[in-house]
Amino acid sequence: MHLFSENLAVEISSYYRNLALGHGVVPKVFTLVNGEGDQYLFFIDDLPYEKEEEKNQFLAYIVQQHDAVCYARGTLVIVEKNQQYIEFAVIDKDDAQAIVCSAQLTRDMDDKPIGLGEFEKTLVKKGSIIFGGLFAPIQLSEEKTEDFESLWLEMKAKILHRSMGL
Repeated sequence: MHLFSENLAVEISSYYRNLALGHGVVPKVFTLVNGEGDQYLFFIDDLPYEKEEEKNQFLAYIVQQHDAVCYARGTLVIVEKNQQYIEFAVIDKDDAQAIVCSAQLTRDMDDKPIGLGEFEKTLVKKGSIIFGGLFAPIQLSEEKTEDFESLWLEMKAKILHRSMGL
């Protein structure tokens, strides 16, 4: 696993801890980093697609258009009302394994997040993750490509972008 991906996992852990405990929210997040050090982060819920397949097509398009070297996607997983976890996976382009991190979320009587355990890290096969194949080339119609380009431009105002390049 590349140090870049390890660092992204640490960053996403801190990001979720801050959002959950500091702001009381746990959004579905997607982020990618390219070889030039550009990072893009946005909320999956901002995508206008109902079906997971459409979301994954759009995400694959973004990953490929920006020459990502790694990406991560996170969400809240509710097993039962009192058993909730924040989970995310970091996928590295050049590694067959992915980093999966999970931490138990505790809420108070008003359903406000009040505690978040330590993120436990596990390495799993990239192919075992539903969205683990976003680096695989996709064939899109010209119309679909234009739709995705338009959506990306429309979303730009909501996308957190930073450049870590030299």
